[in-house]
Amino acid sequence: MPEDGLLLSDPDISEVELTLVSRALQQPRLSGGAMVEHFEESFAAYLGRKHAVSVASGTLGTLLVLRALGIGPGAEVIASPHAWHQVAHAATLVGAKLVFADINYWSGCLDPARAATQITPATKAIIGSNINGHPADWGGLRALAQAHGLALIEDSTEAIGSRWKGQRVGRFGDASVFDFSQPSALCCGEGGMVVTDDDTLAMELRYLRSRSLSDRRSVSVGSRVPLQAAMSEPTAALAAGQLARLPEILARRKAVEALYLEQMQSFEGIKPPYVAPDVDEVHWMLFLVHLGKRFTVSACQQIIDDLAVEEIESALYCQPLHQQFAYQQQGWHRGQFPLTERIADRAIALPFHGHLTPDHVQFIVKTMKDASINVGAGAAIY
Repeated sequence: MPEDGLLLSDPDISEVELTLVSRALQQPRLSGGAMVEHFEESFAAYLGRKHAVSVASGTLGTLLVLRALGIGPGAEVIASPHAWHQVAHAATLVGAKLVFADINYWSGCLDPARAATQITPATKAIIGSNINGHPADWGGLRALAQAHGLALIEDSTEAIGSRWKGQRVGRFGDASVFDFSQPSALCCGEGGMVVTDDDTLAMELRYLRSRSLSDRRSVSVGSRVPLQAAMSEPTAALAAGQLARLPEILARRKAVEALYLEQMQSFEGIKPPYVAPDVDEVHWMLFLVHLGKRFTVSACQQIIDDLAVEEIESALYCQPLHQQFAYQQQGWHRGQFPLTERIADRAIALPFHGHLTPDHVQFIVKTMKDASINVGAGAAIY
């Protein structure tokens, strides 16, 4: 057992990243320098998109996109209440009204048909998320956005490396947003990226992200006030090293996934993770176990507590946004999105990273299996 126990996530850092960060720290500029530019160019090339604009987080990146599109008070933005990184908060932060729509039960992603029922004359954008690495139905979401003249924002904060119809996630939105905090496979502590093929949008994003050196003496303050939302040179250096090693990092995680799938065969009723027909490859952010209806929320919490006794870190994957206090004050409440609630109540995230060994995974699964029996719910059934 590792000294800190079996952690939910553990970044895959090598000498490559350490060397790059050390070099960045020796440069005269720790922000807005060559390493940020290099990382942006490399990330755009990785996805085959024209522009990549680095930001301080995925939430801030989405906020900048909404501001750049002129979306604010009086506008509505449709999103799913089901997610890990709550990128949808950005709509609230710019003063827009966040409107929720339920998910596809199997993929966990926003359902285009259900999103369509929430469109009003005030709707200006849809935020579609690739939940826990599984790509959304981008054909359906794109058709819906085009039919109503809406901006389509792709939330890929959980899904780097996944592919839908032969293309990597990050290629499907008018703007697509990534986040590099834990437990992302590409992890640099904090930070994010917005990618787009729109020249005007990219220029506005860069303006709104932060003031340049030449702007520091400016006395002209208008409605387009920039944020302090840029990525630092050391963060970009760490991220650039991670990007260069991403195939290796993802391969290690795939090997751990295979270990989990093998061990889960002894866990009655647990099915392999669902992968939709149009999805070519899924790189999960976390390994989720979906327990059946016989498990209550309190029983799932007891399982998490039992795992913690054995120094295994785990967590319920999602507290749906419509059940959180800020949105309950806007009239949202439990019972409105049954599919989201059915998954969220019983989806437990287990440790998932490249440092797990076969013995670790075997111990995690056996402990969870024993805990599920101890709570009196019996075997897990979908």
